[in-house]
Amino acid sequence: MSEQTGETRTASAVPAPASNADAVTRVFGIRHHGPGSARSLRQALEEFRPDAILIEGPADADPLVGFVAADTMAPPVALLAYVPDSPARAAFWPFAVFSPEWQAMRYGVDHAVPVRFCDLPATNVLAADDDTRGDRTDPLAALASAAGYDDAERWWDAVVESVPDSAAFDAITEAMATLREDAILHAPAGDSDQETAGSAPRSPSTRPDDAPPPAGAPSTASEPADSISPAPGSGSPLAADPGNPALAPLVVDRHTLRREAYMRQVMRQTLKDGAKRLAVVCGAWHAPALAGALGPAAPDARLLKGLPKTKTALTWVPWTHSRLAAGSGYGAGVTSPGWYHHLFTETERPVARWLTKVAGVLRAHDLPVSSAHIIESVRLADTLAALRGRPLAGLSEVTEAVRAVMCGGDETMLRLVVDELVVGETLGGVPEDTPTVPLAADLRARSKTLRLKQEALARTVDLDLRKERDVERSHLLHRLRLLGIDWGTPTVGEVRNTGTFRETWTLRWEPEFEVRIVEAAVWGTTLRTAAEANILDTASRDGVSVTELADALEMALLADLGGATDGLITRLEAAAALDHDVTHLLGALPGLTRTLRYGDVRGTDTKALAHVADGLLVRICAGLPGAVTGLDTDAAEALRAQIDAAHTAISTRDDDHATTEWLATLQRIADRDDVHGAIGGRAVRLLCDAERIDDADSARRLAAALSIGNTPAAKAAWIDGFLGGRGLLLVHDRELLRRIDDWLRELAEDQFVATLPLLRRTFGSFESGERRAIGQALRDTGSTPPTPTGATAIDPARGQLALRAATAILGAAG
Repeated sequence: MSEQTGETRTASAVPAPASNADAVTRVFGIRHHGPGSARSLRQALEEFRPDAILIEGPADADPLVGFVAADTMAPPVALLAYVPDSPARAAFWPFAVFSPEWQAMRYGVDHAVPVRFCDLPATNVLAADDDTRGDRTDPLAALASAAGYDDAERWWDAVVESVPDSAAFDAITEAMATLREDAILHAPAGDSDQETAGSAPRSPSTRPDDAPPPAGAPSTASEPADSISPAPGSGSPLAADPGNPALAPLVVDRHTLRREAYMRQVMRQTLKDGAKRLAVVCGAWHAPALAGALGPAAPDARLLKGLPKTKTALTWVPWTHSRLAAGSGYGAGVTSPGWYHHLFTETERPVARWLTKVAGVLRAHDLPVSSAHIIESVRLADTLAALRGRPLAGLSEVTEAVRAVMCGGDETMLRLVVDELVVGETLGGVPEDTPTVPLAADLRARSKTLRLKQEALARTVDLDLRKERDVERSHLLHRLRLLGIDWGTPTVGEVRNTGTFRETWTLRWEPEFEVRIVEAAVWGTTLRTAAEANILDTASRDGVSVTELADALEMALLADLGGATDGLITRLEAAAALDHDVTHLLGALPGLTRTLRYGDVRGTDTKALAHVADGLLVRICAGLPGAVTGLDTDAAEALRAQIDAAHTAISTRDDDHATTEWLATLQRIADRDDVHGAIGGRAVRLLCDAERIDDADSARRLAAALSIGNTPAAKAAWIDGFLGGRGLLLVHDRELLRRIDDWLRELAEDQFVATLPLLRRTFGSFESGERRAIGQALRDTGSTPPTPTGATAIDPARGQLALRAATAILGAAG
């Protein structure tokens, strides 16, 4: 369960004497998330008809078993345990519909049989400070290697999953006992006898068969060894071979010994409570340690004495198939959960049905796959299985058939099948009354009201902010982002570029968001109050810049956090009054302007915000003319970018007073002689676009910038600032093109070489069509505009043709 890797789990049925002589205990060693194991276990339980069931899992999760019966409980799901005072300390125990443990729970619910977990409680697991692990070698690898397989997954699929049979589990149980005889025993500190370590009367156990916890969670694996003693029987055919990774030494670590000791204690208590037919479902690696006579309880009690504890909370959370895959970081030991789900749910002609699904996936990606492809793929898969001596085609056979027949050997097409089917992105569900923190309950209720469904696959949604429901959806997604829960991600550039009535989001739910919700619960019980408290705390920290405060204020309005707006505005005003760096103020102005616009669209009162923006502008206009002098090229270009952003923001705001003050500041910059050309040229260009200076004035300033008194580098910088990526200026303004062309032709060779890099960058920023148009203009007319020689005669016939064409176009448009 938690911490599962690829460990095999087998089924053994060994009577174990209990405190009451007529009680019978059967230990079923299974493989976590194995559909063959799940089907065989369900059948075995139907035959055994137990009156009590114990399952490997955190013992303090027993109260949550009842939720399995709910109609809205849909695997894959996971038990989540966390420390309330430190939610980052968390662990998951995932289940799929094809997990044997899940089928055991379902059997108990369907037949009114008590079901309990019997592994170490989460209160002990999460209290462990030691984050080290024992050896992670897989006992399945040794068995697979002995059978001639180089892949343990493939061997298990061939032996068990494709042919569910309890006899196969009995054989694997025996093999596990043999492997444990050859394992290295990590005895707990202070334990000198084998019995205390759990090695007698049963063989010593374990390697850590559990999965690594998610990032930030404490390890629940084995602890470091204090003493190492080799187990007897090293002459076994399955003895470890250091030169073979498949036969690396198996380790029985302290953590596993304690887990098994706890399981035995729970078994003793269950039998003492009156169970007559006890079924124990555990990993196959543990089965030899639990089968047979339980023996005295004193050694196990000594082994468990003094275990650390911490306060924990447990709940059910949705999970995904991809999180069950070994490569996901949770190491649940299933590389093909989608395939296993199919095997468990489709008992009739599973291969043909699977390949039909594959065809559907490929067709959805506009790939040509017909029914003939499906038929030939089924034939090829069955033929490969027959050649390999298998009764049914497994995943390797159907994958090879898909690669050869449907994909034509194309690995890219095959990758689509692996991602969408073999692994899959099915997201489970849990009942609404599942215990959880108030913040998670609020998110669940708001999502249901707004019809936002949590899905594992990414999907894009467009929000029209003129509609009330879409506005509320936007508020919800922005609040979650402030809390570090990125369920929705704005499409790059969409929001900032339009900033009016539409937002585009990509939604994708990740299981780890459940932990982040618990972490965010410290800020409040609802999404609104939590987001407000979080953003105000961030704004009150020392060293927060004006730009960061402006961004925070923008996010607060986007998320409709009215309770935080006043505090942010006050903090921003104070920070702006103390900040004498004009670049900081310039960096904050565009964000404030965007916030004003968003507020208008969403119906938010932004009068106080407009006052802050006006105050920033006053400080910028007073300090900018003095800040543009004495700059090197890099600093000038950075400041030019900020001036561009501020100019765009002020133009967007469309406030007459702000626009007048800003343009007057640009005029003062343009009139100075000690300004870097990149900034001086840009100021002239912006003033020309705003019609504050006419073409004649801009031509005079250009001529002054290109005069003989300036260096070639300064001239090139001025041109770069003036043009600023606007190649169409040279296409339509032939006089400007002529002046620049004349200047270039008059440059000496050394001057031309010195200015060439900057000129290439300037002209390289033009669109390819603009560059072609400039070249065409120079070829057609040269750099000198044609001189009129007289009045041009009017051709009435051609004029009539032009008028008729214009009339037809306008009529069609109407």
